Amino acid sequence: MTAEAQATPLTEVGQIMEPLGKAAVEAASALAVATTLQKNAALKAAARAIRDSEARILEANAQDMQSAQQRNLSGALLDRLKLDEKRVEAMARAIEEIVELPDPIGTVAAEWQRPNGLRIQRVRVPLGVIGIIYESRPNVTADAGALCLKSGNAVILRGGSESARSSRAIHECLAAGLHAAGLPEASIQLVPTTDRAAVGYMLSGMTDYIDVIVPRGGKSLIERVKREARVPVIGHLDGNCHVYVDRDSDVRMAISIALNAKMRRTGICGAAETLLVDSACVDTHLAPVVQALLDAGCEVRGDERVQKADARVKPATEDDWYTEYLDSIIAARVVDGVDGAIEHIAKYGSAHTESIVTENADTAERFLQRVDSAIVLHNASTQFADGGEFGMGAEIGISTDRFHARGPVGVAELTSYKYVVRGSGQIRP
Repeated sequence: MTAEAQATPLTEVGQIMEPLGKAAVEAASALAVATTLQKNAALKAAARAIRDSEARILEANAQDMQSAQQRNLSGALLDRLKLDEKRVEAMARAIEEIVELPDPIGTVAAEWQRPNGLRIQRVRVPLGVIGIIYESRPNVTADAGALCLKSGNAVILRGGSESARSSRAIHECLAAGLHAAGLPEASIQLVPTTDRAAVGYMLSGMTDYIDVIVPRGGKSLIERVKREARVPVIGHLDGNCHVYVDRDSDVRMAISIALNAKMRRTGICGAAETLLVDSACVDTHLAPVVQALLDAGCEVRGDERVQKADARVKPATEDDWYTEYLDSIIAARVVDGVDGAIEHIAKYGSAHTESIVTENADTAERFLQRVDSAIVLHNASTQFADGGEFGMGAEIGISTDRFHARGPVGVAELTSYKYVVRGSGQIRP
């Protein structure tokens, strides 16, 4: 048992968590056979409820923000936590986009017939009960709940204590949608306690109920989940994302992409954390890109050549190449062409998202093929590392795993499959 779990006796936590697990298993059975029409009706009603409850959601979020500020949370965490009218509307719109997605459940991924006449189909089915553990971002409550519902999975949500009020207000809207559509309200449950012992119980004490855990948060949370979970995990480590500016890039495009990749939203996992510049274009590209970042309010920590480009650049340490800042800070280094960039990313990267800026198609293809990350881009910002931007609706997160799901985890990634075999009396000799 962890030190956190000792704060509350396991039996007491179990009294809270066990009923959630049992209800989720029952709900999962109903969802597995729910029609697309039913699931979409629940989602549409939930989106309406979120819009109708905007004032209540923002009031709850204001209380969360006040508490977070008193706890001196970082600017990046405060940005993740904050809701406004635009972000509430984005939550509702994301749910409506999920409605428009094809229902993966029951779809036939492959089919064939054997010489003996057996007809075999590989059919998509739900995973079952998903446990989702997340920090800060209250919109994950809506995104995760909606994605799990569309993919026929029951879900137990455990949000961070800093977003507890916001998450409760949003969850009430999801529950209202389920009720309106006649689906079990236990299809989407929110852990009702902020006691961190509940996390440990989800990881190791609910193997009879939870089929897979999806963590979404900082590196320490992800590492703890992977270390303690007794069920499969779909997760990612930190988003140490890179932008590589090649010798054959357009300098104006390089500036635009670097600025957007770093500064559009610094607190998301797709934000660029390292800038790599080809040594062959130091004289033409390095200073303009670095100066644009500095002028935009970004701290640049660079190697010796980057420091020479602008006196405002601070020296980079070895740790900087590994760091996910989630802030207005970027590490910058000069590398020996595309192979130097590939080598740097392989050593320091987290296999999340990397971008190359170049007009040379052959160089771009070399980068795209040889960089082993979940998402690789050519002439585009790393901030496109997002399920919504991929046309997948919302996402639960970006998986850097190689098993089961990789990249944005959307509706299709929350399914498994079974084999359906139809015969006409065949027996095996």
